[in-house]
Amino acid sequence: MTQPRASGILLHPTSLPGPHGLGDLGRRAYEFVDFLVAGGVSLWQILPLGPTGYGDSPYSAFSAFAGNPLLISLEALVACGDLEAQDIAGAELEEGRADFAAARELRKRLLPHAARTFFDRGTAARREAFDAFCLDQAHWLEDYVLFRSLRRQFQEQSWDRWPDEVRRREAAALNRWREELVWELAVVRYAQFVFFEQWFALKAYANEQGVRLIGDLPIFVAPDSADVWSRPDLFHLDDNQRPTRVAGVPPDYFSATGQRWGNPLYRWERLAEENFGWWKERLRWTLSQTDRLRIDHFRGFCACWAIPAEETTATRGEWMPVPGEELFAALQDTFGELPLIAEDLGIINEEVEALRDRFGLPGMKILQFAFDSGPDNPYLPHNLPRNCLVYTGTHDNATTLGWWRDLAEPARRQVVAYLGRENPQIPWDLIHLAIFSVADSCILPLQDVLGCDDRARMNRPGHPENNWSWRYLPEDLAPELAARLREMNRISGRCRDD
Repeated sequence: MTQPRASGILLHPTSLPGPHGLGDLGRRAYEFVDFLVAGGVSLWQILPLGPTGYGDSPYSAFSAFAGNPLLISLEALVACGDLEAQDIAGAELEEGRADFAAARELRKRLLPHAARTFFDRGTAARREAFDAFCLDQAHWLEDYVLFRSLRRQFQEQSWDRWPDEVRRREAAALNRWREELVWELAVVRYAQFVFFEQWFALKAYANEQGVRLIGDLPIFVAPDSADVWSRPDLFHLDDNQRPTRVAGVPPDYFSATGQRWGNPLYRWERLAEENFGWWKERLRWTLSQTDRLRIDHFRGFCACWAIPAEETTATRGEWMPVPGEELFAALQDTFGELPLIAEDLGIINEEVEALRDRFGLPGMKILQFAFDSGPDNPYLPHNLPRNCLVYTGTHDNATTLGWWRDLAEPARRQVVAYLGRENPQIPWDLIHLAIFSVADSCILPLQDVLGCDDRARMNRPGHPENNWSWRYLPEDLAPELAARLREMNRISGRCRDD
């Protein structure tokens, strides 16, 4: 898919400023859009929006369809009348790093109160919108609200530890719980309604300003999710609904034992029998929330590394073929030209490249990977194709300043030689390379634009703790910074209105 030259910023909403524990979909999100517009930036890339579980990773969600209630703006609930100003008075938390636990407790206390107000006194228009949302999204919403309500009922245990009749979804047991948990189900429905009410309002504002949103779709789903509980037939599970094969990547020069992610693998033959209906519903709903969509671990649509569930490392896995061409052909038949981006990083073979190119999907190029070999390195700017997105780094990498400070001397010499200056100004020299490259799209993590060191790193793969918590401060988005970006975007032909 041909795209106009554009630049973008990578920033997950949790990294926005805000008074209630972490970034949300309120006023600061709109101010961030305004900053993008001032900088001539027309793309905002985010991470997955699903409800996070253990570790607060957006790549491990309780649902592939639901939104994260931690992103609900409490101030926006006051503005629409579901909360009173005094309800959130004194609830402000310290700005700075995200405090997921505090944000969770605050919303756990206030969302039921807001739901009661909405159901008792909500306007007719919003009540009609709520009813329409519940009807339109019932195919995933009803299983999700029951899943979350039952999970709370069973002390937040994983669903494979629930009583047998509930774990196996026996109709009589589920109907009994639906009757007993009427109010709890209503609160979860309300939380999903207001999340998407706020999200679609933010998306409309961004689009009106000429900013397009790039979403993120993990290929796999979490084992402890409404998706696996509600459709166990789509996954490799045993008679006790526990995974028999799990996802990961094989040993490589990064890890002698590979990576064991633990996500259950799909029964692709079952998905194909239904003409990939589950994937079509997932893509339809996710694409409605964004303008383009990055597909995480694209390599897994050719073959995935299947690890026996009892193994503690990824060393004894094997490649399992995946009907990726059939899947994307079915998606293309349904949606037409696919506004997708292939996350094609790592060790990619010709089969993966052929699948990507068969459907015209742009890949990703990371400048931090460009200086560990010679002039044929595919990430160097002079080797980039137009149909790609170039990044200084991603959420899984060090910040560019942190990368530079830790870079080995041979690679440093390559950077100096390539830039043609003895004292590189990092990260801005790499930002300059990205923006002035031939790539159709250039994406910069906000941490690089702000010149942050590795204390601002978003994620360290393989380290499950202390991730996802970086946030910027309101004063960081200075007008001078927007002006600097706008000038670079203007000269490089990426400015949307110049």
